[in-house]
Amino acid sequence: MRSTILLVSTTSFSQGIKDSVILLKQVDVIAQKIFLKETAGMSETKIDSTILSDKINLSLSDLLSENSSVYIKNHGRGALSTASFRGTAASHTQVTWNGININSPMTGMIDFALIPIYIVDDLNIKHGSASIADNSGGLGGSINIANSVNWDNKLNIKAIQGIGSYSTYDEFISMFIGNKVIQSKTRVYHNYSKNDYTFINRLIGDIDVETGKIVNPLDTNKYADYKRYGFLQEIYWRPHNNNIFSMKWWLQKVDRSVPRVTSYEGDQNANINKQYDTDNKIVTDWNRYGSNSKLTIRSAFTNKLLDYISWYYIDGVGYEPDVYSESKQNSFLNGVNYQYNFNANYSFETRLNIDYHSVNSRDSIVEKDLYRKERLDFSLLVTWKASFFDRINMNVMLRQDLMGTQHSPIIPFLGFDFRFIKDIDWILKANIARNYRHPSLNDLYWRPGGNPLLKPEKGTSAELGTEYKIDTKFIEIKGSTLFFRNEVDNWITWLPTVKGYWQPFNIDKVLSKGIESNLHTSGEVRNFNYKLLCSYSYTSSVNYGEPQIWGDESYKKQLPFIPLHSGNIFAGISYFGFKFSWQFNAFSERFTTTAGNLSKREWIYPYYMNDISFGKELKMKHIYFDFTLKIYNLFDETYHTILYRPMPKRNYYFMITMSFPNL
Repeated sequence: MRSTILLVSTTSFSQGIKDSVILLKQVDVIAQKIFLKETAGMSETKIDSTILSDKINLSLSDLLSENSSVYIKNHGRGALSTASFRGTAASHTQVTWNGININSPMTGMIDFALIPIYIVDDLNIKHGSASIADNSGGLGGSINIANSVNWDNKLNIKAIQGIGSYSTYDEFISMFIGNKVIQSKTRVYHNYSKNDYTFINRLIGDIDVETGKIVNPLDTNKYADYKRYGFLQEIYWRPHNNNIFSMKWWLQKVDRSVPRVTSYEGDQNANINKQYDTDNKIVTDWNRYGSNSKLTIRSAFTNKLLDYISWYYIDGVGYEPDVYSESKQNSFLNGVNYQYNFNANYSFETRLNIDYHSVNSRDSIVEKDLYRKERLDFSLLVTWKASFFDRINMNVMLRQDLMGTQHSPIIPFLGFDFRFIKDIDWILKANIARNYRHPSLNDLYWRPGGNPLLKPEKGTSAELGTEYKIDTKFIEIKGSTLFFRNEVDNWITWLPTVKGYWQPFNIDKVLSKGIESNLHTSGEVRNFNYKLLCSYSYTSSVNYGEPQIWGDESYKKQLPFIPLHSGNIFAGISYFGFKFSWQFNAFSERFTTTAGNLSKREWIYPYYMNDISFGKELKMKHIYFDFTLKIYNLFDETYHTILYRPMPKRNYYFMITMSFPNL
């Protein structure tokens, strides 16, 4: 199968860095290699461009939940969404945007519901210890978001209007303009939903006096509206063939109501909760390419304001705020990266990052700072990659971190690939590594409850698996199966205390192990283009730590909210502008307590989700139209991902796209 691509960046040194990154024109590629020393021993998933296009109206939480092995803990449509990667905690997933880490220095995690797919050009997932290539602390893995440039673009304008159930309205507008020297990409978006879907509230019931049966009422997801708007501006400048300067500015505001849990049976005038997020991120970088080298200098500033307000109803007075929590984060992120290619078989890379964080958390009701802290972090990475006899690739990484006044021991990674048959893409992959994660600032200093005596989390991991690729004239098949084992000491978890508040503690040990398997197939038969993407994960994540409180029954039990089995399928087909896709997801039961009991109030039942979409592409003179209808939760499934947080039943979404390419 032949496909045409434009090479704008690569980590391959086979033709020299300068040539491979800048000078190659549009070419026909028969097969993309998977046997590369740059990824030796590393398990990576690159999200297909078809998926990014199909999910363009959704958030990153939806895409990861439906099309990867990352389990998303979703507190409701549009609400807080965090990740559990290979059975680890939300803070064990590191997230980068255009090379900078965007995890909160306060919580150590990211809310994936705040990242719209619309601003994502490339999405790459590094599983397990492969995340050491990006940052330390990714005990589960890392998720890398990037934006890219097309130097052949002249003028491209696109507008998208989406309308969906629950008074959902989405607007997206983009304009890309430029030439061979300078390119500008501007994206503006707005999303709103009243989000007032109905559901059967099975946690509230009345007894039918005639039958004696419990009748569950039809309830509404009240006070759950959300509004998100923002823009992304990118500027790329190439004054010479071996120099590229870029600037990216992403500004976003989100207003969300936090819905009540479904077990609530009190006065409807009780608390109303709102959360306001303002994110401002600016990153600039300079890439200089030599015949055998590449130098990158990057500098960035990120700012986040998060306000949480809770209003309580007082008879005769009305609503009055009883909680007004304000958090402010400022980060200055700087990095230098140098790569050198000795020859086609050996390469070297070193990277230095210096990051400064300033955070402040306060409660305006009591006019008191909860805490105010600053921290300076240093990180040094050295990498050596080699290829032998066109059968063996090796990848050695060493990372050293200094977080404030705490330093970690050297973090090593050793990975290798072995090709079973020369010139055939059937590979044995393996790695062994260590990893460290230092406590977040909230873990250490939050008042009340912060624990400055926390130890860093230490992880030891190993992976073994196989990867293969078959490419013929009519079909391309790519698949992998990987076994992993990850042992984490000093795991940090927040637990209730006798003092009346929660506090973080170090659990002695958590062991996660399992299997990840993927299969991707695509091709063309008689003008029918098809694509099939499948994945399955088995994840055992068990607590082997000492009990932290009396009566703790969590020993040797699966950790909360982590499914033992999960999988997904995406199937798409197109024919002369007509297109159809089917998305399937399945998750096994999940426990909601560390004890792992089987009470209906302590576990979440398995669910199976089906979404479909179909549409038509049309061309009228210089305008391209794309009409798409999506049906979510096709079979009207009742499901939760978090206890007491209902998800919507069957709902609909219609989207119109107008494009004016290369005017």
